Amino acid sequence: MKLLFTAAALCLGLAASAAQANEPNEKDAIAMAERGAAVIKAKGKAEMMRLINAKDPSFVQGSLYVDLRDVKTGIVLAHPYNPSIVGKDLTDVPDANGKKYRREIIELAAAKGKGWVDYQYKNPTTGKIEPKTTYILLVDDVVLEAGIYKK
Repeated sequence: MKLLFTAAALCLGLAASAAQANEPNEKDAIAMAERGAAVIKAKGKAEMMRLINAKDPSFVQGSLYVDLRDVKTGIVLAHPYNPSIVGKDLTDVPDANGKKYRREIIELAAAKGKGWVDYQYKNPTTGKIEPKTTYILLVDDVVLEAGIYKK
C-alpha cells in the first residue's frame, strides 16, 4: 500500500512539474513582444493589429498574448481576449488593488522603451484575477505588451 501511495504521489508530482514547464515564462513574453516588433517594422502597425485581433498563434498562446496600445493617447489598439476595450483609453482605470498600471506602462515605455510592470488582471484561461507581470516594448508610437501570470 505504501508503495502504491508513493507511486501515485510521484506521478502527481511529475504531472505538476510538466504543467509548470509548459507555463509561459519571462523569455517567452520577451520573444513574443520582439516578434511583434519585427512585424510592425516589416509590415506596419495595422498588420500587427490584425494579427492580434485574429488571435494569430504567433501572438496568442493560452494565457500569454500580445496586446497593443498607443503610447501617446493610451488607447488600446488591439487585444485578442477583450475586444470591448479596443479603442478606449483606460490609462487611469486601476487594477483590483487600485494600481494604475496602464499609466505605469505608458510612462515606462516613454522613459526607457522596455521593461516589466506588475499588476492584477483576469487570466483568460482561469477566468480569475491573478498577479501578472508584463513585458512592454515601445516600437515607434505603440507599446507591445506580453504578460505572464505569476503562480
